[in-house]
Amino acid sequence: MDTIQSSALEQGAALKGYYKWHAKVYQLTRWTFLFGRRRIIHALEIPMFSELTVLEVGCGTGYNLNILSRFYPNLQLIGLDLSPDMLNIASQKLSRYSRRTLLLESAYGLRPVRLPKRPDVILFSYCLTMINPGWKEAIQHAYADLPTGGRIAVVDFHGSPFSWFRKWMRFNHVRMEEHLLPYLKENFELQRLDILKAYAGLWTFFIYIGKKKAPESADNATSQNLTEG
Repeated sequence: MDTIQSSALEQGAALKGYYKWHAKVYQLTRWTFLFGRRRIIHALEIPMFSELTVLEVGCGTGYNLNILSRFYPNLQLIGLDLSPDMLNIASQKLSRYSRRTLLLESAYGLRPVRLPKRPDVILFSYCLTMINPGWKEAIQHAYADLPTGGRIAVVDFHGSPFSWFRKWMRFNHVRMEEHLLPYLKENFELQRLDILKAYAGLWTFFIYIGKKKAPESADNATSQNLTEG
């Protein structure tokens, strides 16, 4: 087993323990700092009666999936999380939408996940900054899972000018080093980006939507090289 996968398994076990307790208070506390979750759903501009399939990685207690289920009656929804305690709460919350929602207990990125259907949209909501190591692999996995033209949507912490705050967030399994956006921009075609301040600049968070581009054909690449030459 390689070092990254070994570290990821240790991290997964740590996060399961972390959320075993935090699941009980998650809905009561997270609204105070997980900003932008509704905003990114609106930013996707999904038509009301769309029949798209949306995968949320790190769905937690189902906050986003519940909004998507309520306002988009024909969406097919898949929620993925490694915490059974969080998924139990999500399952209760989404019980009325059980015919078109599926919840799976699994990590994402370092090993294949068998999905019932290829997603048109993959949503990461305050998830990627907690995948350390493995955030690059999660983005790569999303790229592979999406069809050409499919979209990735990310709302997450970005950074903070205060080292003490970044240290505190690391203690809570969150990395805030402005490391996600460059890699997202490198792999997807940018459609929307907002970087916003929280609590007068104590930290910043971002909303990003990107599209999977069509792979460049060999003929186009050759033609471009000849033109540049």
